[in-house]
Amino acid sequence: MKLNSAKFYKGMNLTIFSLMMVFLYIPILILIIFSFNDARIITGWQGFTFKYYIQLFQNATIGEAFRNTMLIAGLSTLISTTLGILTALGLENKRFSGRKGIIGLIYIPLMIPDILMGVSLALLFNFTRVNTGMFTVLIAHITFCVSYTVIVIQSRLEGFDYSLVEAAQDLGAKPSYIFWKIKFPLMMPGIIAAALLAFTLSIDDFIITFFTSGRGFDTLPIYVEGTIRRGTITTINSLSTLMIAFTLFLVIVTKRIRKIIVSAL
Repeated sequence: MKLNSAKFYKGMNLTIFSLMMVFLYIPILILIIFSFNDARIITGWQGFTFKYYIQLFQNATIGEAFRNTMLIAGLSTLISTTLGILTALGLENKRFSGRKGIIGLIYIPLMIPDILMGVSLALLFNFTRVNTGMFTVLIAHITFCVSYTVIVIQSRLEGFDYSLVEAAQDLGAKPSYIFWKIKFPLMMPGIIAAALLAFTLSIDDFIITFFTSGRGFDTLPIYVEGTIRRGTITTINSLSTLMIAFTLFLVIVTKRIRKIIVSAL
């Protein structure tokens, strides 16, 4: 009786999981399929074509939006990850009196809705009379990415094996040597995870970018929203498919790098 009950619950869990996967991935599969559909208005399958991918690469506006997106994502990832490393190392000292207050401030941007953060940053730039554009978007992306990088890197430090540091100190190693040769390599998986998360969040962000970009500076999410509003979604399907492929490529590369680092340690 117990065996039959276990099989029933196992089968039910598997069914629920399968339905969840179908719910999550069927829309993505439909998007990929219809990116090859030879129809300007997607009402049905009209035939297979690569022409919208060709138009995508020939579109100068999309190319500029892509370069803006990659530039903002790269710079915000680099800066926010660096700040995250420094902040996490500073919070490592549990005897620091203001530690809990700083941790609370780090968590606040994660709980604030994006639209409130976007509006508040827009008001700040307007109050300080800063012209919106690339610089304001970069500041905005660093602002919300740094909280994620601090939390991810700090979680890596929570499980850090300090016996290795103590052993190195007993053997007379200098603090700089201990950090670069022992501590930093062990932190690297957390740093890579934090950087990948920041990069993904930056590429994906629309609301905060919308309020801080102004006119004349578009990222891919801003361009996609404007194109869909005008009713032209054929090249957007192709663009979305390429972005999915690029994201999967990043995940695979990151996993390979992490395996190399772990095996080297």
